[in-house]
Amino acid sequence: MRIIGIDPGNATTGFGIVEGAAGVFGYVAAGTIRPARAASAPVRLRHIHERLLELIAEYEPAAMSLERNFAALNVQSAFRLGEARAVAMLAAAERGLELYEYTPAQVKMTIAGFGAADKAQVKAMVRKTLRMTPAIALGDDAADALAIAACHLFQARFAPPRRSGLTRSTAPAAGTVE
Repeated sequence: MRIIGIDPGNATTGFGIVEGAAGVFGYVAAGTIRPARAASAPVRLRHIHERLLELIAEYEPAAMSLERNFAALNVQSAFRLGEARAVAMLAAAERGLELYEYTPAQVKMTIAGFGAADKAQVKAMVRKTLRMTPAIALGDDAADALAIAACHLFQARFAPPRRSGLTRSTAPAAGTVE
């Protein structure tokens, strides 16, 4: 199964693509989407959306896993993060991908074995889990996205069979939306 993981952000959105079957995971691609800093918010979001659609078309993942943030220090930062998350969700929906969401603590626990692992620990475990060579450059946002994708592959091994067309959240729901 091929998964695209997304670490959403308005300034930098990380993406990571992993493939796995029967507990053997492999690195496919990773990188960042960086809209022009001087661009307006709508233009930045359009750039992220278009690039995600291109990545989905190029790599043909079966599903998308997305970081689910539930807190931010700054309200405006939370709004901007929510906009980037929405753009990723829209791209998944437009391409018919199932969407799975994981909190940062779930990702860290799954990948590093410790829910409060720091970025260096997560990056090291991503490299080890995906058998990445040191020659592959890996920025923090791309490493986080790979961790989110790999987290889904670990979780999918223990999940009940999927039903097509559903969005799944692995975090407790805050409320029901109709």
